[in-house]
Amino acid sequence: MKAQIIKIDPKHPDPKSIEEAGRILRGGGLVAFPTETVYGLGGDGLNPKSSDKIYQAKGRPSDNPLIVHIARMQDLSKVAAQIPEAALGLAEKFWPGPLTMIFPKTPVVPYETTGGLDSVAVRMPDHPAALALIRAAGGFVAAPSANRSGRPSPTLASHVAEDLGEEIDLILDGGMVGIGLESTIVDFTESPPVILRPGFVSREMLEQDLGNIRMDPGLDQTSEQKTPPKAPGMRYRHYAPKAPLTIVEGTADQVAEYLNVLARQEEQAGGLAGILACDETARLYQSGLVKSIGSRSSDQAIARHLYQALREFDQERVTCIYSEAFDTPQMGQAIMNRLRKAAGHCVIQAPDK
Repeated sequence: MKAQIIKIDPKHPDPKSIEEAGRILRGGGLVAFPTETVYGLGGDGLNPKSSDKIYQAKGRPSDNPLIVHIARMQDLSKVAAQIPEAALGLAEKFWPGPLTMIFPKTPVVPYETTGGLDSVAVRMPDHPAALALIRAAGGFVAAPSANRSGRPSPTLASHVAEDLGEEIDLILDGGMVGIGLESTIVDFTESPPVILRPGFVSREMLEQDLGNIRMDPGLDQTSEQKTPPKAPGMRYRHYAPKAPLTIVEGTADQVAEYLNVLARQEEQAGGLAGILACDETARLYQSGLVKSIGSRSSDQAIARHLYQALREFDQERVTCIYSEAFDTPQMGQAIMNRLRKAAGHCVIQAPDK
């Protein structure tokens, strides 16, 4: 049975549509909905059976924690214990917004939602439809990204339908999301706090309030973690297109010259290479299927179009994908984190001329 799709105004969602979606969640069903980051796959965060359904629909390992989304600050203490003042300060500054924080969980949060951990990840999204849905659902919605596990996260409702249309009850179609990358995750169960996943809220932004904050060393590891992941996206390969993806580093001229050679070789072998480029370099490529995902002067545009471009390559059946590196000022760390995960950390250097 295919999921029902309801189009909504993302800023002024129809109350009847939101109430219908809330009724489904309260009854143990699954609803995909837009947030400012990516589309989420929602279930009742306090219902263990709903969390089990989320894992089953996504094909997601059950030890990969889900994020509990709330819509009111007073609800934070119902699911999270031992909340430091510093975390409350971040919540006041960045919520609603693309920031997830991890705390010790309270007994009301089932282990099915936390991946078996005694901690819980919590976020308040900055999206009118998402906030309205959370309130209609009872206040606590567990929601990972609404895609098959390991695939690029969905930035359009059509991406959700492609991956999960046969598995869930309803998709709220609010158009394209604003940011396009998942939220920053900060772990407050450690001292000093640790960034487990970079996002729109950068380390520099967090340091203004927290001072000392660490990056999780596993962010740059190429091997799989052996311990249970404390946040989504830490252990398993994520965000990956169907074709193998390789990141190529070097100067713009070096990368373009090298990729033109590799793309011609792929064509001679009967394949088609996809190339992820930017507005400034797209003209340098004479071979392969080239997609510019934005200007390097606007890393938010690059972030917003990354997953969509990877999904388009799937539809166009490229046999391999090469990507420039995008070490842009604000979101470069987050963009490269997602690219490296999608590439299985396959990064090569373009040779000197």
